[in-house]
Amino acid sequence: MDFPAFDLGAFEQLEGDARARQREELDLICREIGFLVLEGHGIDADVITAQWAAVGAFFAMSPEEKAQIAAPAPGYPYGWLGPDREALAKSRGEDTPPDLKESFNGGPLTIPEGLPDPDAYAFCYQPTLWPDMPGFREAWESYYRAMEALAARVMAAFAEALGLERTFFDGDIGQPVSALRALYYPETRGAALAGQQRAGAHTDYGSLTILLPQAGSRGLQIKMSDTWMDVPTPEGAFVINIGDLMARWTANRWVSTLHRVVAVPDQPARQSLAFFHQPDWEAVISPLDGSDTYPPVKSGPYLMEKFRAAAG
Repeated sequence: MDFPAFDLGAFEQLEGDARARQREELDLICREIGFLVLEGHGIDADVITAQWAAVGAFFAMSPEEKAQIAAPAPGYPYGWLGPDREALAKSRGEDTPPDLKESFNGGPLTIPEGLPDPDAYAFCYQPTLWPDMPGFREAWESYYRAMEALAARVMAAFAEALGLERTFFDGDIGQPVSALRALYYPETRGAALAGQQRAGAHTDYGSLTILLPQAGSRGLQIKMSDTWMDVPTPEGAFVINIGDLMARWTANRWVSTLHRVVAVPDQPARQSLAFFHQPDWEAVISPLDGSDTYPPVKSGPYLMEKFRAAAG
């Protein structure tokens, strides 16, 4: 099958029947696959280039230098997470060797006041630990802001695809607890351990993920029926996928698809940027159709539970 693509910029300019046809196509993609290549995103190429340069320089530092901003305690969400520290398949109850990767993680750029749940400040709103590198924080924050804006546009398109007003989700994503993760997968030499991957099979936790893999890189796969299918990584495009909360929100009308980054033997190192869009901490996620398919959950506590399961 051809991997689906969606041109967001073109969609936003359409009217009438042409727009309705694209809404239906987006709905079909989210029902059947839950993944798509996003074209026409409009993100400034200079913002992307600066971010690649910043994270590339960070991962090129020695482990001792990166350890200066390592997460200070188990479960701390931000800073450097070194090799052998995470197994994403554990979030699904599968016991595997650690994933073959390291990452730098950062959280929301602004902190709202007056949230009633102290866990919000103890988890999602903990400070990001910044490396002492000229220009790194500026590049990171510029890219984060661009992803926040892009995620809001995608959520508006999603609302239309669900037959809702374009602004339907706005009240739940005004202060999203999203996170940005830069990932580095070292080169693979020979076969990995049994069950070990660059990123173990998992679904994402939130509303949607905006992934920027290195163009032409290999390894990202989704599971369709009983078959693992490669995801293309074209130049200049993002990969969008539905997360678990969106599947809950739509009462499984849309699918949060199992995916992984497979440890193909003898592959070069690769990097990717993943923006995990998460509704506001206090947003209550209930099935839009009014069914009891899922009980209501609050966005922030749900994310915290999933994150700690993967880190454990």
